[in-house]
Amino acid sequence: MMTDPIADMLTRIRNAVRVEKQFVDLPFSNLKKNIAEVMKREGYIRDFQVVEAQPVNLLRIQLKYGPNGERVIRHIQRVSKPGCRVYSAAADLKPVLNGLGVSVVSTSKGLLSDREAKNQQVGGEIICEIW
Repeated sequence: MMTDPIADMLTRIRNAVRVEKQFVDLPFSNLKKNIAEVMKREGYIRDFQVVEAQPVNLLRIQLKYGPNGERVIRHIQRVSKPGCRVYSAAADLKPVLNGLGVSVVSTSKGLLSDREAKNQQVGGEIICEIW
């Protein structure tokens, strides 16, 4: 039984990057799709698509690597967990790795990166950090 599907998504991505897979398949959900959209906007993944399958649709994320095969995603970690939620106001959002990384924030305007949330002056739940 899986209690935290977001942590499962991040773990699958982390494991796929470590063995240099081209893509990773996950069970589809709208929240996972929105996280993938933020990762694509910030340049951490190449693309994503929804694959029709039975019994559950899949979210296929195409991973991104540098010109010499270096990893774009070096670290991906869940911040807000089911047992301990982490919230932050817009003014209190700290840059990840001095601006080299990004936080995915669940706001009232949808899922945004920490930079987008700060620009739009909205806070929310910090889902994960990527660098």
